[in-house]
Formats: sequence, structure tokens, C-alpha cells
Amino acid sequence: MRCVEALIEGTVQGVGYRAWTESTARRHGLSGWVRNRRDGRVEALFCGPQEAVQAMLKACESGPTFAKVRHIATREVDGPAPDGFSIAETV
Repeated sequence: MRCVEALIEGTVQGVGYRAWTESTARRHGLSGWVRNRRDGRVEALFCGPQEAVQAMLKACESGPTFAKVRHIATREVDGPAPDGFSIAETV
């Protein structure tokens, strides 16, 4: 089990990025969450098998059709993985 927090920068708000992330993460069998940040970035937590987390991070490089991702910063996190995958409140 691997948990990775990702901060996604670029044109990622107002383009369906959170909904796309939620559906894509569920297809990969991941748990976690995704949320907008007031600074214009999108933040996400992906937990699951190594290969699924890596595939999700790769998919995030493109995102949905109208997104333009400039950079993704990641860090490994410890702790229990949440149940399911959800869209969280903006921070």
C-alpha cells in the first residue's frame, strides 16, 4: 500500500479536474480525496497498490480535456488510507 499526496499546478480549476480525478481514481481502485486550493492548485491524496498510484500520477499529468498541467509535486505520506475516494472541501 502506497499513499502519495500530489499538488497539481496549472489550469486545473474550472475545467472538471476534481470530477475527472475522482472517477479516474475509482477506476484505478484507489482511495483518497481531491480538493481545490484557494491558491489555484488542486491537491489530492492517492492510496493503493504501487502500480495503481503510479498510473494515477501519470494520468494526472494530462488530466481532463481542458486542463493544462504545468507541474505536479508529490510526497509520500504515512497513516491509514481513507475509505473510498471523495471530493473534499476547498482549503
